[in-house]
Amino acid sequence: MENLTLTGLLKRAASEFPTRRALSLSGKFDFTHDRLQQLVDHAASLLLASGVNPGDVVALTFPNTVEFVVLFLAVIRCRATAAPLNTAYTAEEFEFYLSDSESKLLITPKEGIQSAQAAASKLKIPHATATLHDAESKLSISTSESESISDCSVVEVVNDPSDVALFLHTSGTTSRPKGVPLTQLNLASSVRNIKSVYKLRESDSTVLVLPLFHVHGLIAGLLSSLAAGAAVTLPSAGRFSASTFWSDMLSYGATWYTAVPTIHQIIIDRHFSKPEPAYPKLRFIRSCSASLAPSVLSRLEEAFGAPVLEAYAMTEAAHLMATNPLPEDGGHKPGSVGKPVGQEMAILNENGVRQPEGVHGEVCIRGPNVTKGYKNNPEANKTAFSFGWFHTGDIGFFDSDGYLHLVGRIKELINRGGEKISPIEIDSVLLSHSEIAQAVAFGVPDDKYGEEINCAVIRREGSNIEEAEVLEFCKKNVAAFKAPKKVFITDSLPKTATGKIQRRLVAEHFLAQISSAKVPKFGA
Repeated sequence: MENLTLTGLLKRAASEFPTRRALSLSGKFDFTHDRLQQLVDHAASLLLASGVNPGDVVALTFPNTVEFVVLFLAVIRCRATAAPLNTAYTAEEFEFYLSDSESKLLITPKEGIQSAQAAASKLKIPHATATLHDAESKLSISTSESESISDCSVVEVVNDPSDVALFLHTSGTTSRPKGVPLTQLNLASSVRNIKSVYKLRESDSTVLVLPLFHVHGLIAGLLSSLAAGAAVTLPSAGRFSASTFWSDMLSYGATWYTAVPTIHQIIIDRHFSKPEPAYPKLRFIRSCSASLAPSVLSRLEEAFGAPVLEAYAMTEAAHLMATNPLPEDGGHKPGSVGKPVGQEMAILNENGVRQPEGVHGEVCIRGPNVTKGYKNNPEANKTAFSFGWFHTGDIGFFDSDGYLHLVGRIKELINRGGEKISPIEIDSVLLSHSEIAQAVAFGVPDDKYGEEINCAVIRREGSNIEEAEVLEFCKKNVAAFKAPKKVFITDSLPKTATGKIQRRLVAEHFLAQISSAKVPKFGA
């Protein structure tokens, strides 16, 4: 049973490596695995005493802090469900997420999150705050009436693989966000997969650069490390900082890190403009959550002397679905997102028939890490769960070596005169230009071809590249029918909280401005 629950895996790691460092807040706290488990059990007892019952959803809105980590683990230890939320949400967004998750309690830092509290108040959801005063303290939880909660024994609580431990929403890049319940079994399965494929050990250490309200940072960065008996460091500011990233990596003996392409780009740009005096020796660098341009991948490997492993993941799969393996197990294959890890994967046509290697179709998966279905969304479930598979909405194919190659999202493929064009391919070409920092291609309506290709780019600092030069570059590097017909030069692009460019919003924005000589900033 222990191997089938995340809490069981973490308890076992704490018993095997009790004195090894588990969690640090840069320059402030250092907790061993045993100490972290003590903090979690005590916090869980406080939650039980406050009236949290098995199955209750507890919303947590914090920066990347020790309080968040302890509370998240304490909530699932109570057999309740943790719903991490972005601190940057508006009151209206909080109202949607709190309502859709059916949260019974909102917990914030002591200083509070006004927009979250306003939404909770409107929905009549109780609010509490949590504080860890110093390294020797226990977590304290206070209600909105400023009452401290006494503890209640958690010893008799036994976690079950079927307990819904985590409730997240999809990013909503192509539709309304959908609620994804993930069980203890889902999380434990994904954590085991990540540990295994990257060979995470108690000697490993990482610095978190991604928000813990998202599945990438939470599961790949934090939980997989803790379950391996390894160490995790939280930046002192509660979020990624390019200026302190490498000093933290050196100070805490980091052996790897995982990030989204936007952060990799920031890291590599800073390396070339303000190189550090020394860099840690890394086993590998991991990239996930969006396509990494080959030019960025090669620059990372050359700059930091470590293999860059691109991976493929989704919230519905409790993160990891496929990854390029470590060098000793085959290594990175250019253009691919790697091999399936820990679940069955197939390329299916529209009739649910498995396609042979080299043939394009929808990427579909099934396995113990995959959610059983979206919450309160029968229409989405009908579409996404059919023929016994979860349908990712991504188009791809397997090559002869079993590596998966992604072509694009079904809803984002550009249909130009019957030719299906992958915007990801165009993105990669654009990003290979030395003067382009960020780029995104998208389709726009066209009377002759049905759709035509446009793109938006952000110049690299100091560049004055213009549309004509970008168009000429594309004509030389892609087939004529794939070359963009218009380029928008901009200084910002809409992104999700984890840095993934929202292609649909970019297309909508520039389509509305296509007849205007001046393109306003996003949000203007």
